[in-house]
Amino acid sequence: MSFINKNTRPFYSIPLLLFVLILCAALLASGCTTPEEPGAQEQEPPDGEETEQLEGSVKQDVDFDDPQIIRLEGPNAGFPSPFAHYPRMRGTVMKYIFDSLLEIDEEDYIPWLAKDWEISDNGKEHLVTLRSGVKWQDGEEMTVEDVVFSFEYYQEYPPVFIGEEVMDRDFLISIEAVADNQVKFVTAEPSGTFYGEAGIMRIIPKHIWKDIEDPYEFTEPEAAMGCGPYILTDYSQEHNTYRYEAYEDYWGPDQAVDVLEMIPVSEEVLALESGEIDLSRIPPDVAPRFEENPEFKVETSPAFAGYLLSFNMNDHELFDDNRFRQAFTYAINKEDLIEKTARRGAKPGSPGILPEDHRWYNPQIKHYGYDPEKAEDILKELGVNEEKTFELLVGEGVEVRIGEALKEQLAIVGVDLNIVALDRQSRDSRAFDGEYEIALLAMGSWGLDADWLRIRYASGGDETAGGGSATALLGAGQGFSSEQLDHLFEKQRQKTDPDKRKQIVFEIQELLAETTPEIPLYNGFYYYAYRPDHYGGWIFMFDHPVMEHAKLSFLDRE
Repeated sequence: MSFINKNTRPFYSIPLLLFVLILCAALLASGCTTPEEPGAQEQEPPDGEETEQLEGSVKQDVDFDDPQIIRLEGPNAGFPSPFAHYPRMRGTVMKYIFDSLLEIDEEDYIPWLAKDWEISDNGKEHLVTLRSGVKWQDGEEMTVEDVVFSFEYYQEYPPVFIGEEVMDRDFLISIEAVADNQVKFVTAEPSGTFYGEAGIMRIIPKHIWKDIEDPYEFTEPEAAMGCGPYILTDYSQEHNTYRYEAYEDYWGPDQAVDVLEMIPVSEEVLALESGEIDLSRIPPDVAPRFEENPEFKVETSPAFAGYLLSFNMNDHELFDDNRFRQAFTYAINKEDLIEKTARRGAKPGSPGILPEDHRWYNPQIKHYGYDPEKAEDILKELGVNEEKTFELLVGEGVEVRIGEALKEQLAIVGVDLNIVALDRQSRDSRAFDGEYEIALLAMGSWGLDADWLRIRYASGGDETAGGGSATALLGAGQGFSSEQLDHLFEKQRQKTDPDKRKQIVFEIQELLAETTPEIPLYNGFYYYAYRPDHYGGWIFMFDHPVMEHAKLSFLDRE
């Protein structure tokens, strides 16, 4: 059957250290503090210094009539090639330039460079039919050989973002051109996530990269030349400025924005109000000011970053008893936590782990209301009759306030929490090594493919394969295991039918809600404000909460 699968999503499975860096950049702070630090305001280079002009880069003689210009707060995101950008902003600075086989909209993957994707009955062969008439920004035609080259090159030189299965040569056993416009991927076993992992890989031109032996240091102008909707015309690493212009021979939808600029500002909200930038994430307590101003429109993102409690089951037999973890769940008032530490910017965490804004969230799972009396009864059944003291490891800032609120709530049921606050790097290091009793962990990207539940909770303790109650995304396996869950994890992983796979993920959430390996406290969301009279094409991707990271926000979709 030939189709573009409309209901599957990959987990961004990338080398562990790199993933940890991304998570650290995505840590949620109260009030939806942006993970990226704003740059100092520096609109003009100091005397004697020039913004880097991309000499030798693609040039086009386009005179935009009344150009639509959008300016965003400038990131510190590195050179915009698949290899040299920093692991933050989800690679946004290079995605304007480079296209992929699939693209992401509000609901799903959509056909992009691939106009058709056929999966064999055994789930091991993927036949991809490419669009015709696609040109690189230097005028050369994109061919099937460019696609084959891109995947083979990525296996030898992994880019910043790469899927676990795409990188694994034992899994992706062949990539070949079978026609002038068709490429076939052959995998060692069926996979429900390969479609999405391969679909989001950026295609690079063979004629530029074939002789590059160190792509991580290759930052010549031609390294930022793709077949995407925008050409990079100016870039300054020193001043964190980027300028993109619409590519006139782009194969796809017309660009709704002619020029896109990223500039540093000293204070993002003030820069929005003054018109210096066109979109800003705003703190929850500032949102009413913009909501009451008809000049602006305010939107909220999906709630895809949050906090959870993790229990070290390796060293504490009591923690390994699910009834104890359920007692904690009943003892925690999540609404009170949100009110005290997240202002208006969060939703209660789901016992099934996937947040309620996830497209495969199961609303029928077991829910635990705030019930301290029931928590006390369970603790008595377990013989916890006297006051117990446990160490609660937290990070800094808002995490200390969360810890203090939890301490007050658990004291009601006779549990004393001794809060140990460290900087986040030190907290994460201890989480890696399993040096804690109970830990408050911050995590982003809860909206990604549900396979991250396997990565996080599969038995074994292997830091690359999951392994337990401590966040497997930080690499630690802390003793949780479930043969029933392990079976379901593998079952969903190998289902290529999205509807069948979704039903298995629903079962997984039901079992997670019963076994409570960790306790999600809440998932935060962001408030965004913009002037719709100036530009109103903004969207959120279905799996990501940052509005300006959506490539389709800048394209005409009518």
